[in-house]
Amino acid sequence: MAESRLIQGRYRLLELIGRGGMGEVWRARDESLGRRVAVKCLKPLRQQHDQRFTRVLRERFRREARVAAALQHRGVTVVHDFGEHDGVLYLVMELLDGRNLSQALEDNGHHPLPVEDVVAIAEEVASALAYTHEQGIVHRDLKPANIMRLADGSVKICDFGIARLGADIGFTSRLTGTGIAMGTPHYMSPEQIGGGHVDHRSDLYSLGCVLYELATGVPPFDMDDAWAILVGHRDTPPRPPRAHRAELPEFLERIVLDLLAKTPEERPDDAWELGRRLLAGRTGQHPVLAAPALPSAFPSARSSAVPDGLPGGRTGAAGPSMGSGSAVGSGSSADPAPSPDPVSSADPVSSAGSGPAVRSVGPARPAERPVRLPSWTKGMTTGSRAGGTRAVRGTPAVPDPLASLTGEWTVRPGTAVRPFPATGTEPERPTPPPEQLAVLASRHNAGLSLGRLGRWEESGEVHRAVAAEREHVLGPDHPDTLSSRYEVGFTLARTGRPADALREYERVAAGRERALGPDHPDTLAARQETAYVLGQLGRHFEAHQVYTSVLAARERTLGADHPDTLRCRHNLAFNLSRLGRLEDSYRMAGEVAEARARVLGASHPDTLVTRYEVAYALGQLGRWSEALQTYREVAAARAQALGADHPETLAARYEVGISLGRLGRSAEALELYRDLVDDRTRAQGPDHPETLRARHGLGVNLGRLGRWEEALSEARDVCAVRERVLGADHPDTLVSRREVAVGLGWLGRWADALTVYREVADARERVLGADHPDALASRNDEANCLEQLGRGAEAVDLYRRVAALRQRRAAR
Repeated sequence: MAESRLIQGRYRLLELIGRGGMGEVWRARDESLGRRVAVKCLKPLRQQHDQRFTRVLRERFRREARVAAALQHRGVTVVHDFGEHDGVLYLVMELLDGRNLSQALEDNGHHPLPVEDVVAIAEEVASALAYTHEQGIVHRDLKPANIMRLADGSVKICDFGIARLGADIGFTSRLTGTGIAMGTPHYMSPEQIGGGHVDHRSDLYSLGCVLYELATGVPPFDMDDAWAILVGHRDTPPRPPRAHRAELPEFLERIVLDLLAKTPEERPDDAWELGRRLLAGRTGQHPVLAAPALPSAFPSARSSAVPDGLPGGRTGAAGPSMGSGSAVGSGSSADPAPSPDPVSSADPVSSAGSGPAVRSVGPARPAERPVRLPSWTKGMTTGSRAGGTRAVRGTPAVPDPLASLTGEWTVRPGTAVRPFPATGTEPERPTPPPEQLAVLASRHNAGLSLGRLGRWEESGEVHRAVAAEREHVLGPDHPDTLSSRYEVGFTLARTGRPADALREYERVAAGRERALGPDHPDTLAARQETAYVLGQLGRHFEAHQVYTSVLAARERTLGADHPDTLRCRHNLAFNLSRLGRLEDSYRMAGEVAEARARVLGASHPDTLVTRYEVAYALGQLGRWSEALQTYREVAAARAQALGADHPETLAARYEVGISLGRLGRSAEALELYRDLVDDRTRAQGPDHPETLRARHGLGVNLGRLGRWEEALSEARDVCAVRERVLGADHPDTLVSRREVAVGLGWLGRWADALTVYREVADARERVLGADHPDALASRNDEANCLEQLGRGAEAVDLYRRVAALRQRRAAR
């Protein structure tokens, strides 16, 4: 294949960058898309294989490659394409700029890595394994050579599915006379060596071997003879890492030794637990899920009167009858925090401070309806709408839902999760004990309550565990299982992981379509969520297509004036603004507002939500005086209906401040934001995302008034709190970090500003992708800063790169 230099007329091999037992890895160029990629060419199929065997292997290759290509996680290498060329199987992967951990150890003279690096790598690998294990995928050949550390310090796991492939095709060598399949002896688990059952805990053992080597400079069983290494894994306790390196922290040694336990049952239950233990050790905290003050009884289903949600990232949280700006899905109508959405760095006032955050509108939950359950679920649960919690008939109440999170029926992610059956049919399953269903329903409710408290990470962990167990006992297409999956997607969207959320929602939509039909309200609700997260990912044309399809189905099945139909039209109107079709967006939002006023009443929360969207469209069209008036009317109506301190009333006041600033009335805006910060702090607390958003607006208007030292100080304070509360790569944190750079620039400190602009651009590329509009806008900021520093040639190169990425994005 190398001699032809071109695979399938598309991938041109440029440079051999690696060779191993399974084949070669080439740096290559995708001639169709003009991007650099890595191509792994697996060894040719052996001639002695008969045609039937070869056909099975090719099918297995396609299946494993599809599995690898479906993985979407920042810690897993992206597979772009796969196929066969001249008898050689190949995979096309993203080209990574970095070194694998084996190379890193060699570069370091096989000396151990710094402790903070070991812990950081462990946390990132644990996160990636938690994700892949939840998909039912075990790596089976985790080793330093299969873990890449990139130039920015992030970590990616390579070759999912390829190790199993190698064993089947016959690439794997064998120990003479033993019959034991050899992966890489230094990192094989005892159950692999003994030919026993291998599950996700085998990967944890291999990770323990990797961490042992990174922390000490040597593998846990460092012997010349391969058989002696295998016997060591199977029979010999490893030497404690601190015997090699005394300065290692005790928590790290304990974690590594637990990972290296001889039996899977002695190891951490799963990678989620490992991640929590690493975080606890690094921060000095105990990895305990503290029980919040929860209501004594949980609702059996969330409110069915939830509207489409307000623009996330610009508004307050949802109240009892108002949706928040996230993908609403089956989340609570009382969810306190809107979905964060990045401020567009391309805002026209970027030189004078950040403008308003770009909003995301999430589809709302459908009205409650009975679900047609398969016959095998009879007597288990009552029907409820998509994503809601299901009340269990004839089952005892669980007094402490959070305490039941560790109930005896817990199934670990990675062991219970199985892909959907290809036939879409379910095997016969024994009826689960009613008590088990009660515990699961209670734990589901506990997850919802954690979400209402804004504890989205913990909520997501609970829903993942419940989803895994429900899939195990009820099946992947059972409505309860899909309800939990739906909630997993909701929490992922709330925690800034739209790509992962998209995967969950697509899975739920497919399952509901199989179980309930394509036009069932629950199926349409899941599809509408996929449109929302597509918008979060900047894929607005695809979002438009999904919204349009869902709207047609809703109009056909429910009618033009049904609340769910109007909700979908509302979201479609918002997405039109993101496509630049501002007049269409304004016209459609106005039509929806009129329809809602006619059907629901002028002061109904849903009507006010859409009037809010009308105001936003007016602002986008530059009609700021009209926008200001409409926002003020909405704020007054909400104050009367919901109260002055209701989050949605405060959200409308925030938009009044945005409009004042855009009209050049920054002194008035500044006073409004000072009052708003006080009111938000009193109502929601000083660290609440919306309090911080109001403080951000205050800082922006300080800058507009030329008070740049004060503006810079405020931006730094808000950035520090957001990083602590939301995380370093959260969109809101990046918005504040960019505002720091703006302030530095206005104070003439361009070199410092350049450093911060680059940090923001790198983070957005890492989280959103190089061609995401926000990432491109950040690179433009960086280029402008280079110009200010007199580095014109570098600026021109960067502008050209941005232009090329924009063209590539437009061509997709």
